[in-house]
Amino acid sequence: MRAGTALREWGGEAWGGRGTGTGGGTSVKTFAGGQYFGGWLVTIKTNTSKEMKRSVKLLPFVLFVLLALVAGAQTNITIQGEVVDGAGKEVYLYHYTDMLTLSEELVAQTTINQNRHFELKAYANYPTLMILQIENYSQSFFVEPGRDYEVYVPRFDWDLNEKKNIFLDPEVLPLEFVNMPKDELNGLISNYEAVVAQYLDDHRIFFDARFRPQKRYFDSLEVEVRQKAPDTRNEFFNRYKRYQLASLKYSLHFDSRKNMVNRYIKNQPILYYDDNYMSFFTTLFANTVSKGTTKIPIWQMASWVNNLRVDVYLDSLGTDTLLRNEQVRELVALQALQESFYQSQYYEPGKVVSMISLIGSKSKFPEHKVLAERIIANLHKLEEGKAVPTFELPDVDKKMVSLESFKGKWVYMAFVHVGDPNCISELETMAHFKDSIYGKNKNVEFVTICCDREFQKMYHFLKNSKRGSKYNWTWLHFNGNYRLLEHYQVVSYPHFILINPEGQLQYAITPQPASGFLMHGPWQTKEQQEAEKPFFLRY
Repeated sequence: MRAGTALREWGGEAWGGRGTGTGGGTSVKTFAGGQYFGGWLVTIKTNTSKEMKRSVKLLPFVLFVLLALVAGAQTNITIQGEVVDGAGKEVYLYHYTDMLTLSEELVAQTTINQNRHFELKAYANYPTLMILQIENYSQSFFVEPGRDYEVYVPRFDWDLNEKKNIFLDPEVLPLEFVNMPKDELNGLISNYEAVVAQYLDDHRIFFDARFRPQKRYFDSLEVEVRQKAPDTRNEFFNRYKRYQLASLKYSLHFDSRKNMVNRYIKNQPILYYDDNYMSFFTTLFANTVSKGTTKIPIWQMASWVNNLRVDVYLDSLGTDTLLRNEQVRELVALQALQESFYQSQYYEPGKVVSMISLIGSKSKFPEHKVLAERIIANLHKLEEGKAVPTFELPDVDKKMVSLESFKGKWVYMAFVHVGDPNCISELETMAHFKDSIYGKNKNVEFVTICCDREFQKMYHFLKNSKRGSKYNWTWLHFNGNYRLLEHYQVVSYPHFILINPEGQLQYAITPQPASGFLMHGPWQTKEQQEAEKPFFLRY
């Protein structure tokens, strides 16, 4: 008989990031910009939808690095699982490198055997939030050093991603714990969140952001938590409650940023490796600098950044009494610059990256040097001019084709579902221009990657249908490579990528065929471009 608490992951940001929450009797759903407690939405001022975080004990940075190096050769956590109808599927285990970039790092992977079982091994020297993923479905839970876990995934409709966009309407992997003691960390957190969700649901009108929330009911909530989810010997759990309640209190405007900083930040060490603390920290300072302050307008901030005046930028932040501490000020600056990268109407993205690099190189805080490197790496993911991830996939005849085989050509790549009307419409446009483009340009290649689960769908579409026979260019099947879809940031279909002859991404956002892009592609020679201009604009 299976026991334990099933955890549920409820969505996240529209670009496909993972929001997390635990589920007990009542679940806490997390969305971009807010938390959903028991059926109603509370807006939260934060730049992340991942509200369930791991928490860790503060370790000196050097010790942390040494332990991380040792971790490469050690394991102290084992996760064994059974997945009904899962034989042959790949299982991945991720964790977040930090709560500023929310970058996911692969910890372990394996294949579910024919007996439907798998085993993953990992290392952690503190409680860590892990994400278990099978295909496009994932679930998050905490792991503790030295503890083994048994999980079970019941019968599940793996074809849901072909029936709806699971990136915009995420579907959780139904994960159950087996034989887990009641005082285990995930059970404690699940119980706490159930208490909060039930209380907020019972008093929803007094917390509804559309009206004026009443603080006395929040005070009663804190009493309810102390009674029904009291502190335990597990300090991680106690800190989790502390920062979760603080975030909720701040989001409901029951306390000011100044009071929050004085209570939770000022004259206290920065807990870089406590995800609950860092999530709360980024919530407090989200968009407080990048969009300008009460004393410094955004145009002035942008001027300092665009002219790489890093010392002036940091010193100006110090005029804010909440940022007098050098370490806090520098961390807030890194967060603000990360936000500024996406505000191109004011900030030059290249200069923003240079500013982050300068702060990292000059910083006397080792943690900030690491964070600066991670931020830059995260901002450079799949951007213009960067080399694209390579792959090898089967074509319609099941011959393996590598992306490398197209090097030296312009590759216009489409990710599609063959039964999707929008995909068919764009394929029709590609078919209309294909012969003309191929005839004039020998260095252009259309490549379509079919993302339907079954290879036979692509095969019959191309071989046994009149429509499919028109699409006579290179077709490949994604072959269950869901990591490839993640690397290319495919969250909807159709999705287009243009790769230049050097194997680099040509555009951050590649236009679709229906936009008329194919008539004026960058592969055209100057002569072709001139020939297509009206006669009065030529030469």
